[in-house]
Amino acid sequence: MIIEEFPFAVTPHFAALAGPEKDDPIRRQFQPDPQEGIVHAGDLTDPLGETAYRVFPRLIHQYRDRALLKVTGICAGHCRFCFRRVWITTAVPFISDEELDPICRWLKDHGEVREILLSGGDPLTGSDEDLARLFSALRDARPDILLRLCTRVPVTDPERINAEIISLCKTMKPLRLVVHINHPKELSPESRRLLVSFVEAGIPVHVQTVLLRGINDNAETLAELFRECLNLGLTPYYLFQLDLAPGTGHFRVPLRQGLAIYEELKKLISGLGLPAYAVDLPGGGGKVRLHEGIIAGEKETENGIMLLLKGPDGRLWEYPAG
Repeated sequence: MIIEEFPFAVTPHFAALAGPEKDDPIRRQFQPDPQEGIVHAGDLTDPLGETAYRVFPRLIHQYRDRALLKVTGICAGHCRFCFRRVWITTAVPFISDEELDPICRWLKDHGEVREILLSGGDPLTGSDEDLARLFSALRDARPDILLRLCTRVPVTDPERINAEIISLCKTMKPLRLVVHINHPKELSPESRRLLVSFVEAGIPVHVQTVLLRGINDNAETLAELFRECLNLGLTPYYLFQLDLAPGTGHFRVPLRQGLAIYEELKKLISGLGLPAYAVDLPGGGGKVRLHEGIIAGEKETENGIMLLLKGPDGRLWEYPAG
């Protein structure tokens, strides 16, 4: 049943990084678990509330100065904690010219949008030709717009990225690579060489990490990861509290525990290696940085005890306490 709802998928490279233990931090990220069938308090099929901000089926405009484009519904593997797991199962193909044309026209008319996040799925699962077509269309429409290429491929399938892709990214500046990395074990020799190649090509590389129970939920592991990233020339960017996607609750670190881990992390690593600890408020409240002052209180509901978090608009948003 779990496999039918969210099919198993992993690359040979990423699977080879996993040890034989059931609780190996790599294995747990791709191995299906019966706990995925459990519905937890506050779980949402659209945890970020993206539907409310949808301009086109693939374009989300939630923040004034940036928009998000779902380039594809395909990934190199299926992370069991994925917040878009409901959408990913549809395996939507790489964006077509017919879908891209109205988006490019919209971007021309909305100069306030200064960045576009290329997400999915994973854009780097597309062919070289698809990527060149996408980048060129966006760059022709808006020569000034910053392309933010969001991907996990450099650690899940580094062999996919060739010299032509790096060269393409170099010619499409301003462009920044945002790579999802959760554990030091993901930084294989192949991934390290690849990421350094982007840096040496003059392409800034930022790292996003999700705080995951039993995988990286201690300050020492996170500090090791962020130090290694710094040494490779990468910038630790965000440490995310897990979004409330159905079937992912067993990965969730209680938010107060996350705050304690983050306080300990501050003692172990300099500001250069310290990402912002943040959460996307459930249901469309937007991204906020987490600290003790953001918790306005708690509330007992039919879904259990909820923390009340202060949103950027002053509203209070509920997030599970446990």
